[in-house]
Amino acid sequence: MKFALVLTSTLLMSASAFASPELAEKKGCLACHAIEAKRIGPSYKDVATKYVGDKTAVAVLATKVRKGGGGVWGSIPMPANPQVSDAEAKKLVEWILTLK
Repeated sequence: MKFALVLTSTLLMSASAFASPELAEKKGCLACHAIEAKRIGPSYKDVATKYVGDKTAVAVLATKVRKGGGGVWGSIPMPANPQVSDAEAKKLVEWILTLK
């Protein structure tokens, strides 16, 4: 029984991790970002590398996803994304930070 619970938990966590690329597509993130290449904004791998070890990264970046920001990656600011909920922003950022 314990094995089944662990297996189920692992599968659920894996499913939610894999859901983030689809969420990024659904919310329009991939119009400006790509996983490995710079577009209008930085690649997700570059973001993950920049924030390695930063304990505040999830909170800071989730806020930037929702409210926008600028000055970190160049002169083009990231627009606000009010269509992304707080929970979705956190999920997206957690996924992005795994791409290092």
